[in-house]
Formats: sequence, C-alpha cells, structure tokens
Amino acid sequence: MIKNKLLGFGIISLLLIGCKAPLNIANIHTEKNIYITSDLSEDKEMAAIIQPYKHELEGKMNTKISHTNTELNKSGDNSNLGNLLADYTFEGADEWAKKNNVPPMDAAVINIGGIRTIIPKGDILTKQIYEVMPFENEVVIIKMNGKDVEGLFDYYLKTQKNNPVSHLVIETEENNSISKKLINGKTIDYNKTYYIATSDYLALGGDNMFFFSKGEMISTGIKMRDLFLDKFKQNPEVSSPDDVRLIFKNKKVQE
Repeated sequence: MIKNKLLGFGIISLLLIGCKAPLNIANIHTEKNIYITSDLSEDKEMAAIIQPYKHELEGKMNTKISHTNTELNKSGDNSNLGNLLADYTFEGADEWAKKNNVPPMDAAVINIGGIRTIIPKGDILTKQIYEVMPFENEVVIIKMNGKDVEGLFDYYLKTQKNNPVSHLVIETEENNSISKKLINGKTIDYNKTYYIATSDYLALGGDNMFFFSKGEMISTGIKMRDLFLDKFKQNPEVSSPDDVRLIFKNKKVQE
C-alpha cells in the first residue's frame, strides 16, 4: 500500500516537473515593407508577357460604338441618360420575353445610383459604358398583379427619388397624393398581370424597393452592361429621350 502511494507521488512529481518545462519562443524578425511606387523597378519579363494582352484590351476599350450630340447625364428627375438606360432595359427585356414565351413588358425601373458617371458629348467608347455601369447586375422581369403594382407608385410618392423609369408616368401633388399614375399610357387595372423589367439588385429590395417582393422574379441571364453595350452599338447616333416621366410637385427643396 505504501509502495503504491510512493509510486503515485512519483508520477505526480514527474508531471509537475514536465509542466514547468520552458517554452521555446520562435525568433521574430522584422522585415522591410516594399511600397509600390514609381521608384519600384519594372519586371521586364512579366511586362513582356502582359503587353500583348494589355494592347488588345486597350484596343477593345477604346473602340467607338456610338455617338451623341449632347452630354448624357444623370441630373434631375428626368435625366436623359437615366431615361435612355431605362428604355434600353425595357427594350432588352421585351426582346428576351418574345423569344421565351413571356408576355410583353409593361414598364421598366432602374436605379439612378447604379449609373456611376456621365457620357460627354461626342464619340462613345466601349470603356465609357464600363464606367457608367461597372456592376454585374442582371436584367430580371417581375410578374405582378395590378393591386401590388400600387406599391411602385407609393414608393415614388414617399421617396420622391429620381430612379429612372420607362413606360411609366408618375405625378405627385403638394398635398402628398398621386394625381397621375400611368403604365404604358393607361391607368392601373387590378385584374391585369403586369411585367416590369428591372435589375436583380432592385428586385431583391435594393434602394428600399421592397414592393417587388410581392411579385414573381423571372431571370433573363442578361447582364445590364452587356445589354447597354449592344444597344449603343445598334444606335450609331444616340437620340436621348426628352419626355417627362416623373413630376414631383411635392418634392422638398433641399437647402
């Protein structure tokens, strides 16, 4: 019995000694930061490999695809660039629908924030469309009943946001009411099913457009930027729309 106790104490002592063994700490060396500046020498071998691809890409980006006699910008409630891209979205979705047994489009809605810059007067180059639309958003179609489409008009009444539209007219009054709401030139029919072209970003509630969630989303697989590139190529001389679609009489003047 005593031998067993002594043996037990011996094992415990060895474990305690083992626990007190010193830790080996790795040596730490401070390395020098390398900053990417104009002073950094070029890797000539790598540059030679990249050069042909760079030259080809620059050639494609600087290719003229259209022309505009006026600056295309995103200013105001009815910007010419915003309305033009909304029309292109409508047309692209409508063309896709005809090929895929989907009813014709009734309207289109895009977001002004997705248009990142203007297109100056003159030749329009491929790279400018990438600058205008740098995102990978897709064109989708929302199938909605007439009653739920009211949410779209309520959105514009509450936000007074200049998100571009196509085949829609929305007019608000100073008493915070809507005096005109037209889709394809007609008032809303609650018994009708509407098909509205937009982006996947907005369809999923982007820019607080939660009303789209009441509809059914139909994917087209078309990237908005690719659609816009095709549309500009199809129109060698751009004719920007000048019609009035959003009239906010109750819009608060920002001081």
